[in-house]
Amino acid sequence: MTHRSLSRPLRRAITPAWLWIPAATALALLAGPLLALLANAPWSQMPALLAEPAARTALGLSLATSATSTLACVGLGLPLAVVLTRLGGPLLHVLRSILLIPLVLSPVVSGIALLYFWGPRGAAGELLGGLGLGVGFSPAAVVLVQVFVALPFFVVAALSSLEAVDPDLELAAANAGANATQILRHITLPLAAPGVLVGALLAFARSLGEYGATITFAGSVEGRTRTLPLQIELSMNSNRPELALGLCLMLLALYLLVLGAAHLGSRSILPR
Repeated sequence: MTHRSLSRPLRRAITPAWLWIPAATALALLAGPLLALLANAPWSQMPALLAEPAARTALGLSLATSATSTLACVGLGLPLAVVLTRLGGPLLHVLRSILLIPLVLSPVVSGIALLYFWGPRGAAGELLGGLGLGVGFSPAAVVLVQVFVALPFFVVAALSSLEAVDPDLELAAANAGANATQILRHITLPLAAPGVLVGALLAFARSLGEYGATITFAGSVEGRTRTLPLQIELSMNSNRPELALGLCLMLLALYLLVLGAAHLGSRSILPR
């Protein structure tokens, strides 16, 4: 039984009436800025604004780099999440700390850290530069930033879903003769699929919205590193608030699509 399955009188009986005041305040703090954005949007100019070359270029770059970074997050983060569910002791705490640090880092600090690692004088940057594969001021730099900030979101979501898988089912499959890869493919991942899907969509949404670390590490070069958030900031600084508002609404619409996909995907995967 859940709270939602209770009748309305029972829910009212166990819910203090005073909770509605801070709850309504919290909703107002969240909804107010979004409503203000919608109220001030130049709706009549939207088609022309979003058809501008700068807007279309920023949108295409954002979608391409976010999709690439999401694939990287799934390809690298899913094995990491599986391994973390198999570990214990002090090592697990150390690895979890490394995983969670990017979630709380200031975007500027993240950008500086990436610069000192992937930049021309960084450990990895010098190696890539020697191979002629420098990533500075390129879409690859944007992807590296997005993976750094979005990978923890994916792993945390996938990890919670993987940890909910009953290990007795995996052990039963092992006793039946299945090898580790077969167990992972046919038992663990199908049962954890909702969390993996939500994690991938969270990573995509986080990648779309990345700004601070991108401008610090990758810069703002049109067609190469100027994603939607950077184009929004440039439009505001260039005294074009109408274009900035139009791009904000475009980004908001993308987020709503991601949330809808997460909801529909989870419902289709979960057993009925």
